Amino acid sequence: MKKFVDVIVPLPIASQYTYSLPESLEESIQPGCRVIVSFGPKRFHTAIVTKIHETAPEAYETKDISEVLDSRPVLLARQFSFWKWLADYYLCTLGDVYKAALPSGMKLESETLVEYNPDFVASEPLSPREQRILDLLSADPEQCVTQLEKASGMKNLLPVIKSLLEKEAICIKEEIKRSYKPRTEVRVRLTEALQNEHHLHIQFDLLARAPKQQAILMKYLELSGWNAQGKDIREVSKKQLLEASGQSQSVFKGLVDKQILETYLYEIGRLTDKETETVPIHTLSSAQQRAFYDILTCFQTKNVCLLHGVTASGKTEIYIHLIEEVLKAGKQVLYLLPEIALTTQITERLRRVFGARLGVYHSKFPDAERVEIWQKQLTEQDYDVILGVRSSVFLPFRRLGLVIVDEEHETSYKQQDPAPRYHARNAAIMLASMYGAKTLLGTATPSLESYFHARNGKYGLVELTERHQQIQLPHIELVDIKELARKKRMTAQFSPLLLQKIREALEQKEQVILFQNRRGFAPMIECRTCGWVPRCKNCDVSLTYHKVLHQLTCHYCGYTYAVPTACPACGGVELVNRGFGTEKIEDDIKQIFPEARVARMDLDTTRTRTAYERIISDFEEGKTDILIGTQMISKGLDFDRVSVVGILNADSMMNYPDFRSYERAFQLMAQVAGRAGRKNKQGLVVLQTKSPENPLIHQIMTNDYARLYQEQMEERSLFKYPPFYRLIYVYLKHRKEDILTQAADLMAARLRQGMGERILGPDKPPVARIQSLFIRKIVIKIEQEASLSKVRCYLNQVQRSLIEDERFRSLMVYYDVDPT
Repeated sequence: MKKFVDVIVPLPIASQYTYSLPESLEESIQPGCRVIVSFGPKRFHTAIVTKIHETAPEAYETKDISEVLDSRPVLLARQFSFWKWLADYYLCTLGDVYKAALPSGMKLESETLVEYNPDFVASEPLSPREQRILDLLSADPEQCVTQLEKASGMKNLLPVIKSLLEKEAICIKEEIKRSYKPRTEVRVRLTEALQNEHHLHIQFDLLARAPKQQAILMKYLELSGWNAQGKDIREVSKKQLLEASGQSQSVFKGLVDKQILETYLYEIGRLTDKETETVPIHTLSSAQQRAFYDILTCFQTKNVCLLHGVTASGKTEIYIHLIEEVLKAGKQVLYLLPEIALTTQITERLRRVFGARLGVYHSKFPDAERVEIWQKQLTEQDYDVILGVRSSVFLPFRRLGLVIVDEEHETSYKQQDPAPRYHARNAAIMLASMYGAKTLLGTATPSLESYFHARNGKYGLVELTERHQQIQLPHIELVDIKELARKKRMTAQFSPLLLQKIREALEQKEQVILFQNRRGFAPMIECRTCGWVPRCKNCDVSLTYHKVLHQLTCHYCGYTYAVPTACPACGGVELVNRGFGTEKIEDDIKQIFPEARVARMDLDTTRTRTAYERIISDFEEGKTDILIGTQMISKGLDFDRVSVVGILNADSMMNYPDFRSYERAFQLMAQVAGRAGRKNKQGLVVLQTKSPENPLIHQIMTNDYARLYQEQMEERSLFKYPPFYRLIYVYLKHRKEDILTQAADLMAARLRQGMGERILGPDKPPVARIQSLFIRKIVIKIEQEASLSKVRCYLNQVQRSLIEDERFRSLMVYYDVDPT
C-alpha cells in the first residue's frame, strides 16, 4: 500500500501539504522528522512530517519527498500540540510558527545557482548588463543570484537571468543550501599497521635519524595513554599534539607521509559544558522562606502563581530554591527573562549553583550554537535548566516541571513582527499546562491582567513586601522642570538638584544611572527659519539625528540619510536639534563631568552579545561611574553601588496614545527607581517632570500599586479593555493609500455585519506608513467568554472574500491578538 506524509513547510501557508513516500524511505521516517520537499517548480524546502498515512489527496497530484534528514524526530508530539495552539490562538499559520521556532540552521533553504554554459556562442549583441553577468560567470562558472547581485553591484537581476536563460547562455541549477555545519577538529591516531607493539618498536628505531618526528610520536603515545590492548586510549587533537611537542606542521606531515600517524575529523560541540565549580545554595531569609513555602502551597491547588515582590526583595534566590526542588523530582525547568541584557547577570548566579546542568538560549547566540542546544535537548543528556528569552518556549522539553517567567510585566515578552505575534508569558502558561507543569510569574510591578487573575483566584498570589537585608526602598525627589525651565535654571536636560546629587555620588565613589526612554542624539532636527523637519521617505516619521554616525536614521525602517547643510525648503542654514535622546545626554554629561567614566546602554550600543556583557560587567566592577540608558536598564539588573537614579523626563512615558500608558509608565519608573539603593544605604531617585500634579506621579512616589490597580480597573471595565475584554487588532497594509482605504472600510463593514458594536475603526495608527506601505487598523473587542475559534473562522471568511476581489490581490492582512 502506497504511503503518504503530511508536512508543514516554513511558509505562511494555512494548510499542511501531502507528499508521497518512496518505498526506500519508508523505514527511515517517523512523525517529527525533517524531510526535503520540492515546493513550486524549482524550490526546495525543509518540511516537518506531522503524519504518515495511506490516503492520497484528491485535489492535487502528490510529489515524492526528496530526502529524509533525521533518523529520529526533532519535533516532539507535545511541541506540535503547542505549535497548533499558538497558530490557533494568535491567528497565524503553522508555517509561521515553524519558521519562528526552529533555528535557521535546521531549515535548509534552496538557493538558485546560475551555471555558465561554456558552449554558448552569441548570435546577437548582448546588453551591457547581460555581458557583465557572463563575464562574472566565466571567472567563476557557478554562482547564486545573490552573489551575482553583490559582485555586479546591480539590483533586480532576475530579468537579466531570464533573458540569458532564453538565449541558453546559462542554465539554472537548484541546490540545497545547508547553513548548519557541525564544528569539527582534526584528531590524530596511529595507523592500523602500528597498533601492534612490535611494529611500533621497529618504527622507533627507524626514526632514530629523525629526532623531531620521534619526539612527536613519543608525545602522542604519552597524551593518548597508548597501550597494546587498545583500552582507554584518549582522543588527541592535532593542535594539542603540535603544541605539546613544540614541533612544526611539516615535521608532523612527515609522519603522516610515512603512514605512522593518520588524521581524522571529529565532531565537537560548540557548547561549553565544562564542569564548573558549584557552590551551595544561600539560605533564605525568614521573609523569603515564607514566600517559598507559600508558593509551594499555592502549587498544590493552582497551576499558576504570581510572586509580587518589591524590587531587591531577593526573588532570584527564591527561584533558585524552587528550581532545586524541581530538579530533585527529576524534572526540567524553563527560566524566562525578558531581555538578553539580564541573562548575562543571572547566568553567572545560576551557573555557580547548577554548573553544567544549565543551558542558555537566546537570539544573540550564533545560529549553530542554537542548533546544538536544540539537538542536545532531544537526547538523554539534555539540560535540566534552560535560561532564555521568549524564543526558548519553542525548545524541545521531555520532562518539564516548572516554568519561571521573571519580570512577567515586560513588553519584550510580546513578539511584534513577524508572526506568530505571541506573548511568551501566556504561551509559557499554556506550554506548562500541556506538560502538567507549574508556572511562576515574578515581578515587582505585575501586569494588571496577571494581578487581576491573582486577585480573582485564577492564579495563586504570594506577596513579598520587604527588601532583602532590610534595605529601604529609595527616596524619590520630585522636580518640576517646567518651572525651572521658565526661570532658565536648567543645564541642558538636568535640574540643579540632579546635578548636585550626581556630583555628591561621584565624590563618594558611588554610581549613577540616568534614564531616558529614547535613543539617538535628538529625536528630530528643525529649520529655525521655516520649521521644516526631515522625514523618512518610506515611513510617516521624522528622522532621528545620531551624532556619532553624523547621520539621520529612521527608527522604523532603518533607512539612513545624510545630514543637510542647509534647509531644502527655504535655504536657511540654522538647523537646530529638538528634544534629546541617550546620545545627547551622554554628550552633555561628559561636558559637565569630564572626569567621570560614562557608558551608554541602548539599542545602538548593544548590537552584539559581547557588547551587552561588556557594558554590564564594567558597571558591576565599578569601571563606569555613570550609566545612561533606555528601558533596557530598568529590567531587574542588580548593582551594589548605585546611589542615584535620574529619570530625566517622566512625561514622555505618560503622554502616549495607548490604554496601557499609565500602567507602563508606573512599571518603568518603579523598576528604574528599584535600581537605586543597595547594601545598607537608602538610594535616591530624582524624578523630573513637567506635570507634578499628575496622580500617577504621586502613585510612583509612594509606590502605591494598589491605587493604580483600582483606578485602572475602573477605567478599563468602563471602556471595555483587558482584562474584562479581549482585544484583537486587525492590520491592513498596501502600497496605494486609496486601495487600502477601500479595503479597510469594506472589511470593517463586513466584520460589523457579524460582530456589530465589537468592531471599532478603521483608523490610521500613530505611524500610518512604514517601509512604503500604508497602514490601517481595525480594533475588535470581544467578551472574555466568547469563543475564539468562532471569531477566527469569521475573520478568515471575511479575509478570504476580501482577497478574492481583484482590486485587493496584493493587500496584506494580519492580526495581533492581546496586543501590548
